[in-house]
Amino acid sequence: MTARSRRFVQCDVFSAIPTQGNALAVVVEAGSLSDDAMQTFAAWTNLAETTFLLPPDDPANDYKVRIMTPTREMPFAGHPTLGSCMTWLHCGGKPKSAGIVRQECGVGVVSIHIDGASPAFEAPPTHIQAMDITHRQEILAALNIPESNVVRSAELNNGPVWQAFELQTAEQVLAVDSSRVRWPQFKSIGLIGAHPENHLCDYEVRMLAPSSGMSEDPITGSLNAALAHWLQSQTRLHNPITVAQGTNINRSGRVAIQQSGGQVFVGGDVHILIDGTVIL
Repeated sequence: MTARSRRFVQCDVFSAIPTQGNALAVVVEAGSLSDDAMQTFAAWTNLAETTFLLPPDDPANDYKVRIMTPTREMPFAGHPTLGSCMTWLHCGGKPKSAGIVRQECGVGVVSIHIDGASPAFEAPPTHIQAMDITHRQEILAALNIPESNVVRSAELNNGPVWQAFELQTAEQVLAVDSSRVRWPQFKSIGLIGAHPENHLCDYEVRMLAPSSGMSEDPITGSLNAALAHWLQSQTRLHNPITVAQGTNINRSGRVAIQQSGGQVFVGGDVHILIDGTVIL
C-alpha cells in the first residue's frame, strides 16, 4: 500500500473545557488502510484510542468505525463514539436521519443523538453478573479498599468488561491509590460513589487500567454507560445525572446520563482541536 494524505482530526471529549477531557485521534479517510497500519498508527499516537472512519457496510447507516488502543481493537468505546461522530459531522458528514447519526462498530449499530445540547449515544446493552469472588477479594486487597466501604459489586460487559465497585461515597472513590494495581494482573476496574446532595455532580467515577501511560483513564464513556445500566437494573437511575471523572489526574470530565423509554443515553461535549492531514 502506498502512503497518501488523509484527513485527520484530534478532538477532546467529555469536558466543557477543551484539553480537560479525553483526547481522541480520528483518521477520517481510512479506506484502504490495513489492520496492521491502523494498529501501528494507534500505537504511535499513544492515546487511549484512535479511530478510523470507513463507509458503512449497510447503506442505511452513516459510517463504520474501527476503534484501536495502542495494543488492540475495541468493539465499542464511549468517547471514541462521540468524538468520531462529531468529527464526521465536522468534516461534512450528513446523517441519513435528521438528528440521529448511526454508527457501525464491533457491537453493532450505535445511534448518536445530535439534536440536544450535546451529542449523546444510546448505550449498548450491558450484561450484568456476579464478580468472581476470588478476583473480587484480590482487587480489594490490592487497592486497600475495606469491605465496609463497598455497597455492591458486579462484572459488567457492554463490549469491554468491567470489574465494578460502588463505594459509599465519592470521597472514598477519590481516596483509592491507583498506583497499587499492577497490570495485567486485573481486568479494567470501575469505581463509582455518590457525591453529597448539594454537589455539582451526582457521582464520581474512576476507571483503573493503563491508558496513555497513566494508571487510569481520564473519562470513560463505555464504563459510564455500563454503570448507568447497572443503576437502571436496580431502579436507581434518576433523571438526569452528571458524573465527574478524571479529578485525580487533573481532568474536568463531565458525563451526562439520562434515560428515556427504558433506553440509557450517555452524552458530553466534544471540541475539535486539530484539523489537518496525516500521511498514511
